Amino acid sequence: MLQGATVERGRFVERGRRLEYFTIFWNGLEALAALISGFVAGSVALVGFGLDSLIEVTSGAALLWRLHRDENTSLRETAERLTLRIVAACFLILCAYIAYDSLDSLVTRQAPARSLPGIVIAVASLIAMPLLSRAKRRVSIGLGSAAMAADARQTDFCTYLSAILLGGLLLNALFGLWWADPVAGLVMVPIIAREGIAGWQGKPCRENCH
Repeated sequence: MLQGATVERGRFVERGRRLEYFTIFWNGLEALAALISGFVAGSVALVGFGLDSLIEVTSGAALLWRLHRDENTSLRETAERLTLRIVAACFLILCAYIAYDSLDSLVTRQAPARSLPGIVIAVASLIAMPLLSRAKRRVSIGLGSAAMAADARQTDFCTYLSAILLGGLLLNALFGLWWADPVAGLVMVPIIAREGIAGWQGKPCRENCH
């Protein structure tokens, strides 16, 4: 019985590693494309989305570290706590950046250029992120992992950002509503702040790993 459970856990660990490698690969490309497109177009929401993708890369790397040490209980718990704190801190830094840049754009009336690449990036993320989140959540349940549960929640969060980003970019591209982009950025702020505070307090575990 114990050996069977160990084998089953090993399968979940291996599946989790594959998911995190994919997370790092996908979000690395997404961050590069979003940041370049965002700076070229002057889009606050698109740059913010690119920075969020970098946070996903950080989270994925921390999860890999945790999964490679799954057999050692003390290291596993330390890695989970560290992952939650790292992600939470990044969220709060991102929140401050987007709030400042969005308000500055509204005050100075900086109109972003239309960004077709940004729209493509948002659509692709909106399709891929829910599937990735569902797979991560299954692994988190199989392992009873707080860190994996938090990472799944962060991927959900990326889906919300994709929808907000797409809405802002489309309003600007189709109707010339320049203020839609910084407003979309401001819409992200309370969501990011809530997730950052919850992560720092360890709440993602209680909400997602049961």
